[in-house]
Amino acid sequence: MNEVLIRSLTPSVIGVLVRRGADFAAAEDAVQEALIEAVRVWEADPPRDPKGWLVTVAWRKFLDATRADSARRRREDLVDQEPEPGPAAEVDDTLQLYFLCAHPSLTPSSAVALTLRAIGGLTTRQIAQAYLVPEATMAQRISRAKRTVSGVGFEQPGDVATVLRVLYLVFNEGYSGDVDLAAEAIRLTRQLAVAIDHPEVAGLLALMLLHHARRAGRIAPDGSLVPLAEQDRGRWDTGLIAEGVGILQAALARDRLGEFQAQAAVAALHADAPTAEETDWVQIVEWYDELVRLTDSPVVRLNRAVAVGEADGARAGLAALGELDESLPRYTAVSAYLHERDGDLATAARQYAEAAHKASNLAERDYLTCQAARLNAGRNS
Repeated sequence: MNEVLIRSLTPSVIGVLVRRGADFAAAEDAVQEALIEAVRVWEADPPRDPKGWLVTVAWRKFLDATRADSARRRREDLVDQEPEPGPAAEVDDTLQLYFLCAHPSLTPSSAVALTLRAIGGLTTRQIAQAYLVPEATMAQRISRAKRTVSGVGFEQPGDVATVLRVLYLVFNEGYSGDVDLAAEAIRLTRQLAVAIDHPEVAGLLALMLLHHARRAGRIAPDGSLVPLAEQDRGRWDTGLIAEGVGILQAALARDRLGEFQAQAAVAALHADAPTAEETDWVQIVEWYDELVRLTDSPVVRLNRAVAVGEADGARAGLAALGELDESLPRYTAVSAYLHERDGDLATAARQYAEAAHKASNLAERDYLTCQAARLNAGRNS
């Protein structure tokens, strides 16, 4: 196959799809799929009209993706905003697709990225933000994953750990991002809990329910973000909290601790506190220590620094924060909060403004900007 010819045809094929009604991103994805197909078949059977072949195959790929997206959206429309408690009735094809995309020929990170893009409906940019990598790097990773699975069969679906990671990231994007996928992620995790008796599946379900229970308190009537300490706990869903705690307790009793169970334990301690002041921060730090042991994640260490600041004072929190890379997302916002707790209002105001500039969504940006303005106004009055 002439790769120079392929590269030269790609822009014009994308243009044809756009003129037919596809948006640019969807056209680009469809052409990528067509190119993968070309790599597979052209060497043995080269077409007489390469551009026509690519246009035809890419358009079919676009239509297939559009139909799949429409079907996914119809399924989401059938899901209530607040998931019904109790086990799911049956496993549908969506969860099966999650397992198929988590193919053993892929690395776990590539399988997660491919599934989020192909089934979860997330953009490449959203996936890149979740993985803390540049968008271009994630685009290459997804393209490589597509090429890898294009020539293999799906007789060996992926493992549970990869599917759990995908569901966790889909829930996080739905909970805090631009696309509401949280209820769908909970629905699928309920189905997985019915199909597979595993403490980490139960741990993930408990974590989702406990976070989702607080959702009504996260946003003020004017659309602004409400931090956990200031939320009206009367708006939290006590039914979901009780269900999540019950599921978590049963999972922990099996003495096979995993990342999602530990995260759910932190969420349960927040949910159990009648007021922010009564939060058991000492025990939360202990659970974060377990999470560090299990994952060694820089994001976990960042959250632990906040908990240390609450349990042992702002200076201790700043010391824990000082051990981390300043380029971490939310590092500057955490530093601003801890400096404010420590009484250094000038540094806190400056860092809140810096964090607002780096924020990935509008609600967070507005909140951090207001924090900076509040401190500056207090210093100037």
